[in-house]
Amino acid sequence: MNNQITLADYFQQWMETFKKPAILHVTYIKYENTYQHIQDYFGDVSLNKVNRQIYQKTINQFAKTHAKRTTAGFHKQIRASILDAIEEGIIATDFTRKAVITGREKSTEKVKFHSYSEWQTLIRYTGNHSHNSYNFIIYISSMTGLRFAEVLGLTLADIDFKNKLITVNKTWDYKYHTGFKPTKNSASVRTIDVDVQTLKTIREIIRYRKFKEPTQQIFVNDNGKIPVSATINRYLEKLCSKLNIPAISFHGLRHTHASILLFKNVNILSVSKRLGHKDVTTTQSVYLHIIKEMEERETKLIIKIMKNALAE
Repeated sequence: MNNQITLADYFQQWMETFKKPAILHVTYIKYENTYQHIQDYFGDVSLNKVNRQIYQKTINQFAKTHAKRTTAGFHKQIRASILDAIEEGIIATDFTRKAVITGREKSTEKVKFHSYSEWQTLIRYTGNHSHNSYNFIIYISSMTGLRFAEVLGLTLADIDFKNKLITVNKTWDYKYHTGFKPTKNSASVRTIDVDVQTLKTIREIIRYRKFKEPTQQIFVNDNGKIPVSATINRYLEKLCSKLNIPAISFHGLRHTHASILLFKNVNILSVSKRLGHKDVTTTQSVYLHIIKEMEERETKLIIKIMKNALAE
């Protein structure tokens, strides 16, 4: 084997040779995810150039944006391949030995959705920089409230420019990579009204990427591949920091969309249908905190009306 082989290429060959034939497809996907992470974090570094210090620094970097359990799994799979590389005589030392595993602690105070002004900051930036595939997907989810799998499942045929509609009739299995799947439930099959500016942004991307086939998925990255959930969330966190707004998860974009509509007095039934909830009870339970705040606001308004009526 070439002594200059990269860590990423070695791991790919190792997992395809020794793991793919022996494990379930669902389990193998975890190795594919590790391979993607190795590409992201180690780049083109040669296998024989990695030492304990380089490896530990990279693991530390990975741990900054991942839970300790995820970091441990990442390390465990790399270490298994490295032990085989040593046994084969490809490298002499185990640079994964005694690696210190840390990870990001889960924050109980993490923000679940943005305020209206924070939302405006995010959509203005991502809308103006939508040629970046990550910005594009964040922008569309922020403007529609679509779930991550629903956004990835959109094809050219689902965009109705004439009637200003987006049709949601399928999802994309981003977790197990099995392709298109049905929506979460029957209520999730729906059409969503879209504003002119959002449609203009979609049209620009279609022209920019020269999409023509009706079955073409419009949310692909610069390499023509479907974005990875963890990568999008990591990018979104960094973007929020850059824009000086609270970091939220990708699913938080959906919560933000719904919360803003409710605060702006959109009927809860309309919001429920737009989100693709099975019934309005689901919407009420998920956004109970928003509804309670609205009730408090309405109560104050009622008292004000009564007070003014007595004063006239």
